[in-house]
Amino acid sequence: MSNIEDIVDSLENKISKVLHKLELLKLANSKLNEELQTSKQALENQKLHIVDWEEKYEALKMANTILGSDDNKRETKLKINTLIRDIDHCIAQLSD
Repeated sequence: MSNIEDIVDSLENKISKVLHKLELLKLANSKLNEELQTSKQALENQKLHIVDWEEKYEALKMANTILGSDDNKRETKLKINTLIRDIDHCIAQLSD
């Protein structure tokens, strides 16, 4: 009879240890999920920051071209021509 009791006690101890490990793993998983969300938010902020700097870079490049920089004159002329065509198209639609 004591053999069965020993087996049951041993089984209860093992189950208790497994449940404790389960709780620890749940806590670790929760912490990792929080860190993941924080990292995702930081990455999204960095992407927005990069987009902002790219827009500033394009504006600066355009300004330099208009001021006489020879590096991007062709590109700027094409953009200006496109803007003029768009404006002409809008005027034509308004006059109809």
